[in-house]
Amino acid sequence: MTVTWEELGWERLAAGVGRCRLPGWDCTAGLVVGAGTALVVDAGSSLPEGARLRAQAQRLAGHRVTHLALTHPHFDHVFGAAAFAGAEVFGAVGAEAVFTGRHGRQELRADAVRCGLDARLAEEAVDALAAPRHHVSGEWTLDLGGGRQALLANVGPAHTAHDLVVLVPGAPEVVFCGDLVEESGEPQAGPDAVPSHWPAALDRLLALGGEDALYVPGHGAVVDAAFVRAQRDALADRFGVSR
Repeated sequence: MTVTWEELGWERLAAGVGRCRLPGWDCTAGLVVGAGTALVVDAGSSLPEGARLRAQAQRLAGHRVTHLALTHPHFDHVFGAAAFAGAEVFGAVGAEAVFTGRHGRQELRADAVRCGLDARLAEEAVDALAAPRHHVSGEWTLDLGGGRQALLANVGPAHTAHDLVVLVPGAPEVVFCGDLVEESGEPQAGPDAVPSHWPAALDRLLALGGEDALYVPGHGAVVDAAFVRAQRDALADRFGVSR
């Protein structure tokens, strides 16, 4: 039975492209549907959430999820990744150290519990967590078939040391920003952030997407180029970075 994006609580942004706002931390997950392929952007905050996300994405696509892009290694974006068994997983080069290193895994678990995730779910997710297979150092174009492409670009360090964005060409172009851009609150700069590089990362983001793109933040409502530019200027002022 055919189901619409809206019926599953998703926001359709362009033909075959949409996103949902996950409960709990208002984290965005994206979906790009190709010909017999489906790319999910970010995996949710736990294995059960990842499984629900995958099931919904597959209903909308009409076939299995074949690709998963992780925008950055924070628990609310990656803890559901193991639910996407069989998908080709992409992340910014260097992120694999967070997934596999003892310190990185301990920090992910501790941060999740501090933020309110049940300790059992956090432990389960960390035990199942595997590093992305594909490491993006510059730009990587995915051919999803049927004329559909997605550009994965490593624009960090900024919000973390390993920030990946996903650009979907079309009319309009859609850019999944991860937490480089946040709409529902002030961008968060934790101990793994590199604030001095953040404004430059947003300049790169704007150069990729252009003036007419839809920019999908890691948290909050979809925004335009003017919003991203204003957030870039606010971050430069906040961290004393020259414009």
